[in-house]
Amino acid sequence: MRILVVEDDVNLNRQLADALKEAGYVVDQAFDGEEGHFLGDTEPYDAVILDIGLPELDGITVVEKWRSNGKVMPVIMLTARDRWSDKVAGIDAGADDYVAKPFHVEEVLARVRALIRRAAGHASSEIACGPVRLDTKASKATVNGIALKLTSHEFRLLSYLMHHMGEVVSRTELIEHMYDQDFDRDSNTIEVFVGRLRKKIGVDLIETVRGLGYRMQAPTDDH
Repeated sequence: MRILVVEDDVNLNRQLADALKEAGYVVDQAFDGEEGHFLGDTEPYDAVILDIGLPELDGITVVEKWRSNGKVMPVIMLTARDRWSDKVAGIDAGADDYVAKPFHVEEVLARVRALIRRAAGHASSEIACGPVRLDTKASKATVNGIALKLTSHEFRLLSYLMHHMGEVVSRTELIEHMYDQDFDRDSNTIEVFVGRLRKKIGVDLIETVRGLGYRMQAPTDDH
């Protein structure tokens, strides 16, 4: 899962990015509204954390531009202001949620998890596919109750496929959501990670859809 953090306070930006990375997310950072708007407009993100009081372009203008351009990724607005009108303006502009400063980073992480789940159509913090369980809160996965030992890349791959169960996900889409913008992206590595994941899961849940990508779905009764 790939997250964009747009916050001009360098320390807070780093604090949020470090916490997100520790939770298993890929993170891109921007420090003003123009840079944030450009990244959100040109790169695919699973969620965005956006400060309202940004230099160059304010957060409300940024999210308005994204929405008018058809960008639908979930956006959490950060505001240091107590005025309810700013919160209303953010929601009306297209933000999905807001957090008032000062806040606990854990609260922001919980809201990010909830928004990503909701966007993928999942209500619970646990997602199941056959015997595989993904705990989005604890960033852990199990098969038949036994913990899977996954690398960070394998976990991101499993998480993305499970959030999009039943959908065909292309290699390009996986690469865009598993790596940050500066990573040397190679589509062949996806095949390697899928192969490793299949062995570790030990159940035939990840289907290769020739020429299109991969699809994860629970086995049907006739399998």
